[in-house]
Amino acid sequence: MSAGDAPRTPPIPKPAATVILARDGALGVEVFMMERSAYGQFGGLHVFPGGKLDPADGAGRAMALCSGPAPVDADTILNLPYGGLGWWVAALRECFEEAGLLLATGPDGRLFEMRDPDVRRRLSEDRDRLNAGEKGALETLCEREGLRLATDRLAYLARWITPVDAPSRYDTRFFVALAPEHQEALHDGHETVQCQWIRPEDALARFRGGAMPMISPTLKSLEALAGYGSARSLVADKISVDPRSIPTILPRVFGRGSRPEDLEEAFDIVG
Repeated sequence: MSAGDAPRTPPIPKPAATVILARDGALGVEVFMMERSAYGQFGGLHVFPGGKLDPADGAGRAMALCSGPAPVDADTILNLPYGGLGWWVAALRECFEEAGLLLATGPDGRLFEMRDPDVRRRLSEDRDRLNAGEKGALETLCEREGLRLATDRLAYLARWITPVDAPSRYDTRFFVALAPEHQEALHDGHETVQCQWIRPEDALARFRGGAMPMISPTLKSLEALAGYGSARSLVADKISVDPRSIPTILPRVFGRGSRPEDLEEAFDIVG
């Protein structure tokens, strides 16, 4: 084998977190979904809020603002030697950056509301700072407003690792949580260009009809969320799952040709 024929070393997956927000709508349980802008690896896809972990997500300042689980318990849930709580923080940070929803609790333990216009203005500026890449902006927000990150409200749902032949790879942990009331979800207008609350069943039907392109982790997550009578029962059910039973899923794409209809997909359980 010549040097030019040597197999390519797959890139190391980057740690990432995704959060699925659920609420009760007029016709049943709804989840918040966004359409990615046309640029980048996931351009045009319909997704949940999420993104890569930042080193600050697992740092002491952020962890001190978390309402649970304890760092050692987060490590156990994710089957990691250390740093597990950073995935919870990243999920909430990305949720605020991309969707404008802040899952945090006040001194009374109740979920934070954004009824006050001055509060909404301040948090809009905080969101802008986060999206501009300012480090520590989420922690500063929580310290200023006397808030704790509602990491204890997240239920661990799934782990997906991007296929080995992808140019960019992610090791993504999926969570689900009740959406905070009295807050308005809105896409950021940069990475995401449209957003909607939609029943999982309707999103699946639109995917099958070709109207909502998605990748497998999104599609399979929607299938796992369908059929619940209320958002609260959905989240309670996912919280009750033994995290040791949650597998690590590694998709494999195979087939001939470049058209989607020429390709098939299999799912390897790797842990």
